[in-house]
Amino acid sequence: MTRTARGPGAVRAGLVAALAAATVLLAGCGGEPAAPTTETVDADVSADKGAPPTPDVPLVWPLTGVEAEEVADRPALAVKIENAPQARPQTGLEQADVVWEEVVEGGITRFVAVYHSQVPESVGPVRSVRPMDPAIVGPLHGILAYTGGQQPFIDAVGAAGTQSVVMDEGDDGFATTRARRAPHNVYGSPEEFWAQADGDRTAPPPAQLVFAREPGTGTATVAGSAATRLDVRLTFASRAVWEWNADEGRYVRSEGDTPAVSSDEVRLSATNVVLLSAPMEDTAFKDPAGVPVPETKLVGTGEGVVASGGKQVPVTWSKETVESPVVLTGADGKPVELEPGASWIELVPIGSGSWEIG
Repeated sequence: MTRTARGPGAVRAGLVAALAAATVLLAGCGGEPAAPTTETVDADVSADKGAPPTPDVPLVWPLTGVEAEEVADRPALAVKIENAPQARPQTGLEQADVVWEEVVEGGITRFVAVYHSQVPESVGPVRSVRPMDPAIVGPLHGILAYTGGQQPFIDAVGAAGTQSVVMDEGDDGFATTRARRAPHNVYGSPEEFWAQADGDRTAPPPAQLVFAREPGTGTATVAGSAATRLDVRLTFASRAVWEWNADEGRYVRSEGDTPAVSSDEVRLSATNVVLLSAPMEDTAFKDPAGVPVPETKLVGTGEGVVASGGKQVPVTWSKETVESPVVLTGADGKPVELEPGASWIELVPIGSGSWEIG
């Protein structure tokens, strides 16, 4: 016997005819039921089909993975913040979603602090742009605030799709204080920086890292080896030490042997510490003292470590273009998931930099 496939329209027509015939028979027996309608049959057929349940995906802050009731419709704001001894303690670092530490000339480091989920009243001391900054902020498609810089570096920020807010160009939001000597005396207002965002910014920003959905389930926390102390040598003059604080569930930072605190006396800390080993080269540009300006090369691939939950896992990092985010991959080839929370990323120069984990 050959069976002919029947479409949904044929099924509905057959059901209507059968129900109508049943109605006639019942009417002949003296009953007067309401005649069925096509709408009633269609509803029954639709109900039989069912629909897959909507997955329960929590709303999170894109740069931290922390659950939120509502995510602010503003772009990412990155600010260049100084880390020379004369700049400490800094203001507003404890409220950043992500902080990148980079080596600049003279063996000192600077921070690129990225804000979105929190709005500090003030941040600083604010300093100038450097050649690796476009690769750090480009994937955010947001704003970078800084005091100034050499024109090729400024041009590169714009070419990476990032809007510059620059003190030396007369942009709003910058102020100086008499409490510190120049050039360590410039501070900025994030609210005023955000107010200058043009219509091309991405708001909210795109996620940059992969976060576990539930706290305590990050890759390092679940599968890593012990990492209660990260001793990171960035240059001959700069050393960052991160120690696991189990009570707070975070790593706390020291500048060498000195605890790092904010101007509000809050210990600087991070839920995740990411170490990236990357090549660093001197550029053809020099600072006012005649020292070559170095550039950390971030487009490419290299080795690294992700520390979360008092544990660590080795990773491979990769970045395809200036505008693409850094991708962290485990030994199994899968993306490494960080714990929801703030992250600090240490750019450790190959050769002159190193780290020890204990």
